[in-house]
Amino acid sequence: MIYWKIFYANFISNLLGYGGGPATIPLLEYEVVDRYGWFTNQEFSEIVALGNGLPGPIATKMAAYIGYDQGGMLGAVIALFATVAPSIILLIVLLGILMKYKNSPKVQMLTKIVRPTIAVLLGIMTYDFFFDSYKAVGVIHTVILIILGYVLLEKRGVSPLYVVLGALAYGAVFLS
Repeated sequence: MIYWKIFYANFISNLLGYGGGPATIPLLEYEVVDRYGWFTNQEFSEIVALGNGLPGPIATKMAAYIGYDQGGMLGAVIALFATVAPSIILLIVLLGILMKYKNSPKVQMLTKIVRPTIAVLLGIMTYDFFFDSYKAVGVIHTVILIILGYVLLEKRGVSPLYVVLGALAYGAVFLS
């Protein structure tokens, strides 16, 4: 039964996650944290941080980790397949239709409606991560990490990998 749950959680998240990996994160969070209770919000935020720090698509890295954690190697394979299956199915079935109507005002309106919805979902997830961090390590460390992360990522252009590794080092030194 666990393999079906692993498949379902990843398949639904990636089927409904219009916009790629970042759009699937809040949906996957709902499945693995709220629905199945496999992880806490804090554990899930660490999975997201790890997924952001490694090269490649975030959705597949997160799926592999979640699948492996819950079902071993077979769970990882099932989760990876479930992550890419919606894209494969949609490409095969809908590519011709999409190309035919890509300039349709209705299709363009759909895209305009979906983007803000994804932004709201990501905002809610960020809010949850902030308050989980605040509860776990306190406001001072949370604010320091947010400011350092913003400056390094947005102002200095540092790779997310180094920012995540720096945050891990910060946690090891100041929070242990």
